[in-house]
Amino acid sequence: MNDALSTPDMPGMPDWEKRFRAPRVSLPDWAEDAPDRALFVSNATGTYELYAWDRATGGRRQVTDRPNGTTDGVLPPDGEAIWWFSDTDGDEFGIWMRQPFGGGEDVPAAPGLEPSYPAGLAIGRDGTAVIGRSTDEDGSTIHVVRAGAQPVEIYRHRESAGIGDLSRDGTLLAIEHTEHGDAMHSALRVLRLDGAVVAELDDTENGRVELGLEVLGFAPVDGDTRLLVGHQRRGRWEPMIWDVASGEQTDLATDLPGDVDAQWYPDGSALLIAHDFEARGELWRYDLASRGLTRIETPAGSVSGATARPDRTVEFLWSSAAQPPQVRSTGGGVVLDPPGMKAPSSVPVEDAWVEGPGGRIHALVQRPAGASGPLPTVFEIHGGPTWHDSDAFAAGPAAWVDHGYAVVRVNYRGSTGYGREWTDALRHRVGLIELEDIAAVREWAVSSGLADPAKLVLSGGSWGGYLTLLGLGTQPDDWALGLAAVPVADYVTAYHDEMETLKAMDRTLLGGTPEEVPERFEASSPLTYVDAVRAPVYISAGVNDPRCPIRQVENYVDRLAARGAVHEVYRYDAGHGSLVVEERIKQVRLEIAFAERHLSGGVA
Repeated sequence: MNDALSTPDMPGMPDWEKRFRAPRVSLPDWAEDAPDRALFVSNATGTYELYAWDRATGGRRQVTDRPNGTTDGVLPPDGEAIWWFSDTDGDEFGIWMRQPFGGGEDVPAAPGLEPSYPAGLAIGRDGTAVIGRSTDEDGSTIHVVRAGAQPVEIYRHRESAGIGDLSRDGTLLAIEHTEHGDAMHSALRVLRLDGAVVAELDDTENGRVELGLEVLGFAPVDGDTRLLVGHQRRGRWEPMIWDVASGEQTDLATDLPGDVDAQWYPDGSALLIAHDFEARGELWRYDLASRGLTRIETPAGSVSGATARPDRTVEFLWSSAAQPPQVRSTGGGVVLDPPGMKAPSSVPVEDAWVEGPGGRIHALVQRPAGASGPLPTVFEIHGGPTWHDSDAFAAGPAAWVDHGYAVVRVNYRGSTGYGREWTDALRHRVGLIELEDIAAVREWAVSSGLADPAKLVLSGGSWGGYLTLLGLGTQPDDWALGLAAVPVADYVTAYHDEMETLKAMDRTLLGGTPEEVPERFEASSPLTYVDAVRAPVYISAGVNDPRCPIRQVENYVDRLAARGAVHEVYRYDAGHGSLVVEERIKQVRLEIAFAERHLSGGVA
């Protein structure tokens, strides 16, 4: 990456477009045994691609260059090569490729393995790779790939499973699996590379209890059999240490509210704690010998990634709703600053707490500076559903604010960061529960004087797009307009066409297949309510999307067209969203134009 690849600050370009076009970078990953070799993602050329960074020399180079972008890459411990996942136009189905760190030819990294959906990758110090795969035909499989040998399958199951981590000495593999049939709550298994089982940990009690586990990483010490694990035993995510050889479990209670994530410091003496609470993030250092917890100073806002370096400094990706992201270091300053145009700031976010049918709902509000209500208001609904909106920089909401709208983002039941019960509340009444929370916040937004009830826009992508279409049909009097990106529109057809891992999630959420619980799929499907939709609807969809496939979107659109409902559809040649900056800008521009055409009286 160099200045020639950066985006100039074009005179007359609106701020909202600059926020998309401004070069940005991800938190760099680094090779464990060659920490000066790093890998990051950037949009410097206008498409999100992988970049190699030699920190010793300062040299940076673009690794991948594909029409629809590349974001999945891994550095082996020695940093000699870069593994990157090659799919077709965003369909998420493909193979791992390998390229020398210094540049050179791309070659298949695991000859003999057919294309699949990825389910994790771990690479040992001797070059042995363990590759997780998922296909509709085989379910989940894990293969060991050694140089010069054919891949060897060591795991297979119809339900979802994936790779967690490989021990430092390369002898133990930790996997997360859902063989018990609950795709929301994983159990753990530790294997040797011949497939022999070493240890099991299952807080679900074979699917009878809704408690999940996750692999956070093996201790970074040769021969050390301690595995850092995330658990939900006290109603939220917290870390513990599980010695897979002795079975001993060491609790690491931090007494921090909200969800707590962790990773090892490189010498194994401490843990880097990432704490997420009420849409903000912060960092702590947990000393394993003293059990002392020390705050790592970060600005107010959100930390969306962090890593502890061998010199004990911590690098982290920080932003707030008002300030664009930066890769910072506790050693001081910005670590990786892309050249070229800088993203303009936006307005800060305000917190709103609203009493809802399932408890107190947290919403985040942005409004144009100095504006007083009632304002045309976009309810921008996050995807997931197991995700949450936070006080982090987002170019999409900022674009609406620039055009005179207030933006409300709701962390409905199903969102992460508010405890296990809040996240797990969706079962069986999928979609309808989230919309109850959105309706409660909508009522607050109108009654508080923030939102103009005649100019309310329901909008979102992925699960947010699904909730948009479902809301337009089940709450037709509440919304003036709907904007749905890559949505679930016809739940039954979506189930039959989507990737196998999402089928498993839907069976967990709804309690079975469409044939087993047809009434639940019908109640939760936007297609059921399409004839009740009165608001104009704008839908965008990727024709290669494996998560919200195009056929089920077309079924919904056909029903709108059959009764002459006001709607527009934009189809683009990518998968579940686009990695091309101009495509993202085009979609936002089309959505804003649609809103301004159809909202009564226009927008000031």
